[in-house]
Amino acid sequence: MSDDASRLWGGRFSGSPAEAFNALNASLDVDRRMWREDILGSRAHARMLAERGIIGQDDLTAIDAGLAQVETEMATGTFVFVPGDEDIHTAVERRLTEIAGEAGRRLHTGRSRNDQVITDTLMWLRQRCEAQSAELRSLAEALLDRAREHLDTLMPGYTHLQRAQPVRLAHHLLAYGWMLDRDHRRLRFAMDSAGECPLGSGALAGSGFPLDREMTASELGFTRISPNSMDAVGSRDALVDYLAFAAQLGVHLSRLGAEFVWWSSDEAGFVVLDDAYASGSSMLPQKRNPDAAELARGRASRLTADLAGLLGTTAGLPLAYNKDLQDDKHYLFDAADTLDLLLPAITGMVATARFRPEVMGAAVEGGYLAATDLADHLVREGWAFRRAHEAVGALVRACSVRGVGFDGATGDDLREAGLDGVDLPSLTAEASVEAKDVPGGTARARVVEQLEALAQRVAGW
Repeated sequence: MSDDASRLWGGRFSGSPAEAFNALNASLDVDRRMWREDILGSRAHARMLAERGIIGQDDLTAIDAGLAQVETEMATGTFVFVPGDEDIHTAVERRLTEIAGEAGRRLHTGRSRNDQVITDTLMWLRQRCEAQSAELRSLAEALLDRAREHLDTLMPGYTHLQRAQPVRLAHHLLAYGWMLDRDHRRLRFAMDSAGECPLGSGALAGSGFPLDREMTASELGFTRISPNSMDAVGSRDALVDYLAFAAQLGVHLSRLGAEFVWWSSDEAGFVVLDDAYASGSSMLPQKRNPDAAELARGRASRLTADLAGLLGTTAGLPLAYNKDLQDDKHYLFDAADTLDLLLPAITGMVATARFRPEVMGAAVEGGYLAATDLADHLVREGWAFRRAHEAVGALVRACSVRGVGFDGATGDDLREAGLDGVDLPSLTAEASVEAKDVPGGTARARVVEQLEALAQRVAGW
């Protein structure tokens, strides 16, 4: 078959496209991964056409058998692409026509590539969302498991990367679990957005044939049909919703990665990454680099760029379909592939990391992490909080000049801070975390509460 004969749109043209335009126009290298969705959509469309009497049963039989052969060739890697196959949809229909003859030419009745392409894309997206929902659950369960192990491990909580107050390691890890819970809600929203079937919208105005859109939508697993044909072929909102999920998840994984990079440094020493998720240096034999964590930290920019790219592509486009939209799958597939790599790697890193409670515990004792607890004690003794804040700050200054913590404070230090005659309460890290006995706080009972609450949510994903 000649290149021109394999095209879906050549009748209007007397000449052949320029080679440079062919190279620009083709998308087969990107969209060929959607061959399964294209065959599924074509089978459903053909069955609906036959059900409505638009094509005959003999045509349906030939189309169905031909598509089965195409599916086998695709699955076994024996399918032969030809230069005129500008995208996966052209390739499938071209090969079907070679196998089924005139019946293959009837398949496209009542259908445009415009509604066909976005239908295939949404089917592919829904499948990826389901798979990544399971990956998200695995990561959340790893965080929950590690939190259960470390309910009683205390560590510094930071603001501005300065030690601020003692927290439980479980509390810190659960913070990322709650981020994933929000990410999962965003993912489910994207799945729902992708549940609207565009097939039957035609090029932009619907179809002149009595199509049963509900039949094809139901057969392909969609929950509803699109209500407006122009919006259906011109919108990429479901893809944007997914990319927004991916970008936000990427930011959360980046933050988690940054924590592990810091925690595993010699300066912190809070965690040792398993050899399976670290790497060495080509020059420095002593190095154990937290590369999995660093890659998680770095990939956020790629995921946010995918979102920005698709938003930029769709901004200002007139209705309905425009060729600009062919680039949508560059961003979609890149984001999905990136998350497919990140999620299992970060799950493994979290699940196998060896935390060092003794190092974390040493980092919260002494020093001034209980400064707020001392101020709160003074407030309970009748002081105004601002006065207490100033006095405790002065005590920190006096102690820091001598290089001691609160446990080394002298009577002179207390007098200098205006705390003469004040009996210091217990300022241990354990007392500090237990004092935060409010919902969402660090008291052990409260952390157990949120752990159980999060575990219940994750079980329902």
